Amino acid sequence: MGRTNCIASWWTRDVLVDCGPATTVDTLIAALGSRQPRALLLTHIHFDHAGAAGALVQRWPDLEVWVHRRGARHLAAPERLEASARRVFGETFDERFGSLTPIPERNLHPLDGGESLYGYDVLDTPGHASHHVTYIEDETGRAFPGDVAATRLFDGGPVLPATPPPDIDIEVWMDSLRMVMAREPSWLGLPHFGAVRDAAEHLDAAMESVRRHAELASSLDCDAYVERVRDELSAAVEPDAVEAHALTVDLPQNHAGLRRWVERGG
Repeated sequence: MGRTNCIASWWTRDVLVDCGPATTVDTLIAALGSRQPRALLLTHIHFDHAGAAGALVQRWPDLEVWVHRRGARHLAAPERLEASARRVFGETFDERFGSLTPIPERNLHPLDGGESLYGYDVLDTPGHASHHVTYIEDETGRAFPGDVAATRLFDGGPVLPATPPPDIDIEVWMDSLRMVMAREPSWLGLPHFGAVRDAAEHLDAAMESVRRHAELASSLDCDAYVERVRDELSAAVEPDAVEAHALTVDLPQNHAGLRRWVERGG
């Protein structure tokens, strides 16, 4: 949608970690140039992370797609998932994400956590989504934590969690963050956005941010929550960066996901 620093796909060890939405696939392919990935490792199946997966399989029919077992069936038959998301995002769905292309089952490789593949250890890290995994490079300690480590679009910028329905579970999320912390990663590759050199500091900030937003959403209605978060962003970054954050992390959806967790008993 014409903005930078919103979504990243990582190329490492001749594989891709996440691929972004279908609307950015041309940018991704141009950046890859002559490089062809051996595999696509998905942290989870939300459209901003996995929406282009089917298009990549069409381009490279032998591409392996590794994804949590709970998400694999939705990539094979994405119609219900897409229809549900279209009801949420309405007319903006196509501009944000584009349509989903089904992935043949022969390309899909389900994960449960605990596996090792292409030099990565796979951690089962739910909380943001029940089908979320983190990849940690066993030789270097570099970690690709998806959205479990929250978002930080600019160096030194605000750390903001993404908490869309329906799977948000704050206590489970805290356990997942502790699991990543226990591995003492040397570096984080964030999908939203970029490299984090001080992994421990960022993970601490992510844990605090997730907790705080859960508290805000439990005490504020949606409009008040959105206003509070936008005011805090405006005090910290320039107006254009506020809009980048609001595009990357849909604040009304944040509130909806957190309120759903609260109403289930928190």
